[in-house]
Amino acid sequence: MSTKTQKMPSIIGLKDLRLNASKYISAVEKGKIFTIVRRSKPIFKMMPVDEWGDEGNWKTLIDFRDKKGKGIKAEDLLKLLKKINKNEKA
Repeated sequence: MSTKTQKMPSIIGLKDLRLNASKYISAVEKGKIFTIVRRSKPIFKMMPVDEWGDEGNWKTLIDFRDKKGKGIKAEDLLKLLKKINKNEKA
């Protein structure tokens, strides 16, 4: 009788995450990092907070740019939204 434990994949589907969220959250709390995919395309990573880096700043984690650098950084988007909001109030 085999006592091998099944290894959790590092890449998981979004549907699998929804169906087994507590299992994956527990694994992340233990230091595991997952890449979540939808329709075979990576959409985000799930990782422990201490893996975020020295900055500990969410703005450095969220990036709306594609792999070629096209798009907008979250920091720039936030500045733009604040400016729009300020202009609407004036």
